[in-house]
Amino acid sequence: MPISQAPADFPRAVRYVAAAVLAAAGLVGVNAQSASATPPGIPSKATAQSQLNALTVATQGSTSGYSRDLFPHWITISGSCNTREQVLKRDGTSVVVDSACAATSGRWYSPYDGATWTAASDVDIDHVVPLAEAWRSGANSWTTSRRQSFANDLTRPQLIAVTDNVNQSKGDQDPSTWQPPLSSYRCTYSKMWITVKYNWSLTLQTSEKSALQSMLNTCAS
Repeated sequence: MPISQAPADFPRAVRYVAAAVLAAAGLVGVNAQSASATPPGIPSKATAQSQLNALTVATQGSTSGYSRDLFPHWITISGSCNTREQVLKRDGTSVVVDSACAATSGRWYSPYDGATWTAASDVDIDHVVPLAEAWRSGANSWTTSRRQSFANDLTRPQLIAVTDNVNQSKGDQDPSTWQPPLSSYRCTYSKMWITVKYNWSLTLQTSEKSALQSMLNTCAS
């Protein structure tokens, strides 16, 4: 059985390391790729370039006063389903949920590292532009209502289901210090990051802009 298809009770650390190694070697099965959903609103390279050029470069603010509680999430989206559950359904394949909208089975391909998971507990919903990064980039002056909308944005490519370990290693870092381990996804990641910052009128720092430009240069379109 391919590691990317390993059952949920298979040793988690082994599943993660092995899947990542297989992905890096290009050996993850095609069926794993079919479990990948594309977040909405990812711009073309040309549009992302225009948006990057339009972003305001500024010295990064501090995290003074920051709290995740100032960005209320996850909120109810439909019926009993909250934002996390909506993204799990959107980004997964053959996802089955119970009466409370919790995913009981399915498959999730993490484009950050190329791993595929069969347990929702192994998947995090990443804020592409982290909440703390948004705070340092202008969200500290927003209303709580606006921060809530940002933290639960399903219209733009701000939320994506990825391997939890990878999401945790990213933390609140920007692209100058963290990029997806799977280098082939960095083009897409840069376009997502740029358009989120552009649409939410957030600033960026010089090193962040340089990293984004380098990533965007790898895009074919």
